[in-house]
Amino acid sequence: MLDKTWIPALEQGLPFWDKLTQEEKKEIQSTGEVLEFEKGRTIHRSDEKCMGVMLLLKGQIRAYILSEDGREVTLYRLFAWDLCVLSASCVLDAVAFDVQIEAVEDSRVILIPVSYYKTLMEKNAQVELYTYKISTERFSDVMWTLQQILFMRADQRLAVFLWDEISKSKTDTVTYTHDQIARYIGSALEVVSRVLKYFQQEGIVALSRGKIRILDKKKLRDCL
Repeated sequence: MLDKTWIPALEQGLPFWDKLTQEEKKEIQSTGEVLEFEKGRTIHRSDEKCMGVMLLLKGQIRAYILSEDGREVTLYRLFAWDLCVLSASCVLDAVAFDVQIEAVEDSRVILIPVSYYKTLMEKNAQVELYTYKISTERFSDVMWTLQQILFMRADQRLAVFLWDEISKSKTDTVTYTHDQIARYIGSALEVVSRVLKYFQQEGIVALSRGKIRILDKKKLRDCL
């Protein structure tokens, strides 16, 4: 149950909040809960029941698919105030593939359980429209990821990843291991390490344990 101290978070994170009836708002408060996930924790697996819709309050989570041989391909990542709808994929008829969800950082979410969210979508057209709008945006992210994997060279994909990271963090340092980056861009660890070594030789980056510092942004941008 969410007490009234969580109402500002719901107002900020749910764009349809002001389109809800008082009864619907109370139901979200009574059925919702705050959950904490440690870094590296699996939040949702494809063989588990639907959880519901999650509003990310802090941290970072990622949705990914897992091949039969254990290779991970990150579909997209979500940050504070993003809404995760694939954790409620059972209410979305268009979702036809298995998705795993993991906490990339220590994260806190507000969970609206699927048992109520499905009813809310059926009762309130604004909620249904927004849910499908977000779902469409997420699938656009998935298509962009697949396009990168299919049509971009490994050095381009890595350059895009590094550029996006420094743009989001407003710093020149990316704090991910080579293995994490490989999982995020859908590549092999050996390939990522080889490309980073090449970037280092070209003076684009400086490498240290768990950190990549961008030395020449112009050269990095030229690799995109």
